[in-house]
Amino acid sequence: MAGRKAVAAPPERDLWLLADDDTVRPCVVAVSVWRMRSVALHRALTEAADPPLRALPDDVVTLLGELDAPPRLGAHLRAVHDVAASLVTSLADACPGLAVHAHEVLFGAATHDIGKVVHPSELSGPGSAHEPAGYELLVSHGVEPRLARFARDHGSVAYDGLSVEDLLVVLADKVWKGKRVPGLEDEVTARCCAASGEQPWEAFLRLDDLLERLARDADARLAFQSRHPL
Repeated sequence: MAGRKAVAAPPERDLWLLADDDTVRPCVVAVSVWRMRSVALHRALTEAADPPLRALPDDVVTLLGELDAPPRLGAHLRAVHDVAASLVTSLADACPGLAVHAHEVLFGAATHDIGKVVHPSELSGPGSAHEPAGYELLVSHGVEPRLARFARDHGSVAYDGLSVEDLLVVLADKVWKGKRVPGLEDEVTARCCAASGEQPWEAFLRLDDLLERLARDADARLAFQSRHPL
C-alpha cells in the first residue's frame, strides 16, 4: 500500500509482514532466526577442528550461503572434502601413474550431499531423494553437469562403471566416518594396478594403510559434525 516502506529480506525468503501500524514485528523474529542460522553455517564452515579440517572451496562456500544450507550439512561437506583432499594427495605418491582430476574430486566431495538442502530430513535419516535433487540444484545454479554429477552419483554401488574421480568421492564419503567397503576398495585397487602395472596385493596394502590412517580420525570428524545443528 502507498506510504509503506519496503522491507529488505534475506534472498528467497518471504519473511516479512507489515502490521497495520507499519511496524515489522513478525519480520524481526523471522530475520533474527535467519541470521542465527547464517551465523551457525559460517561457524560450521570456519570453526577450528581437531584434527584440522581444510576449508571448502570459495565458490562452494558462497553457494551454501546463498542456499541457506543447514549448518550440519556444511560441517559434513567440510569433513568429507578434507578426507577427499587427503586421498588425492596420498594417492599421488602411492599410485603416481593414476591420472586423477583433483579439482573434480574436491568439488564433488564438497557438494555431494547438497541436495539435502532440498531434503533436510535426509540429514538425520535414510533416503536418496537428495541425489537427483542435488544434481538439479547445482545445474540450476550454473554448475557444469560434469561437476554436478557427483551429487547425483555418489550413492552408486556399480563401482566398475564409475570414473576414478567418482570412486574417490564415494570412498571419501565412506572413510570419513571409518566405514570400509571391500568392493569399493577392490575397484580403487584395480585402477591403481591398471595404471602402475604392479601386483594387486601391493596396491591394496598401500591403499589399506592409507585408509586405516584416515579412519583413525573418524570419531573426531563425527563429533565435529554433530556439534552443528540440523
